[in-house]
Amino acid sequence: MKQLYQLFIVELKEYIREPGALFWSILFPILLALGLGMAFSGGGNQDRTIAVVCPSNCQGLALLPQTDTTVKIGNEKIGYTNFKFKHKDWNEAVLMLKQGKTSLVLMPSDVGELNYHFDPANADAKLSYLQLSDYFGKKPVNEAEIEILKQEGTRYVDFLVPGILAMGIMMSCMWGISYRTVDRRNKKLLRRMVATPMKKSFYVITQIASNILTGALEATLLVVVTHLVFNIKITGSFIALLLMFLAGNIFFSGLAWLVASRTSKTQIANGLINLVVMPMMIMSGIYFSYHNFPDFMIDIIKFLPLTILADNIRSIFIEGAGLGHVLTPFALLSGIGMVLFAIGIRVYKWY
Repeated sequence: MKQLYQLFIVELKEYIREPGALFWSILFPILLALGLGMAFSGGGNQDRTIAVVCPSNCQGLALLPQTDTTVKIGNEKIGYTNFKFKHKDWNEAVLMLKQGKTSLVLMPSDVGELNYHFDPANADAKLSYLQLSDYFGKKPVNEAEIEILKQEGTRYVDFLVPGILAMGIMMSCMWGISYRTVDRRNKKLLRRMVATPMKKSFYVITQIASNILTGALEATLLVVVTHLVFNIKITGSFIALLLMFLAGNIFFSGLAWLVASRTSKTQIANGLINLVVMPMMIMSGIYFSYHNFPDFMIDIIKFLPLTILADNIRSIFIEGAGLGHVLTPFALLSGIGMVLFAIGIRVYKWY
């Protein structure tokens, strides 16, 4: 037990003494949640820049600013949008579109009507078009028909935080176990450790146990900070959340061990880890709903391990899911993780 204790302390000290690890594993997820949460869950006021092209016939168009100015459009319930109108020639307006400085160009037609030039696939441009066409068409907005949605769990930040929590579990395992193991193999540290009376099973146990402990610390800090800033709440079973946290660690620890089982080159390890994490970070519904993808892709994305983990953690946070809801995904992730771990141990190369 003394050997197991010493190995565990070594892992914790290595984690604590590495400033980069502390930043990327603890501070970065919190900053990411705070930044995106404030950006998409702040006040109703927004700023949008609109390019206006007026060759000669803008004078007769009502409400259209004749000079560079800002117009506030909206109401108290849904908030206001500050439209910053910038008069440009056509080439400058197109350049603004290419550079992302604007999403919509206003230009009068030959008959004196106002034309809107924008990409219909751009959601921001379509929203600007709806707001401006309503404004220039003098169609009054009936505020009595607007009902603000106030139910808990409906904000973007409520969707975001559980996803970041799930992503943190994956990143902690993949980089904390895979990369660390390959780096030690590359530096011949594993060869030296194996040459001592160290039990290999103890090394494996301390790797996983220390990773779970540090992952729990990261998750706790993320939940506490977002609760204080955004009033994020866990509406479901806390025991269910612990089970999903454990299942995520079991699965991604097994996958990390398998990824790091043979190579001794950190460059290859970087590529393999990114090959695993990048597709799931993009497609598994961490920052936005994966239901935006085509239907044939959704049927595949739903079975990605990070998707299963994020969906179930999110259901615990904002849907009030209980223990019975997570038993199947817990068994699935844990079972597959143990199989991957067994394969990784079988083919593992210590030096």
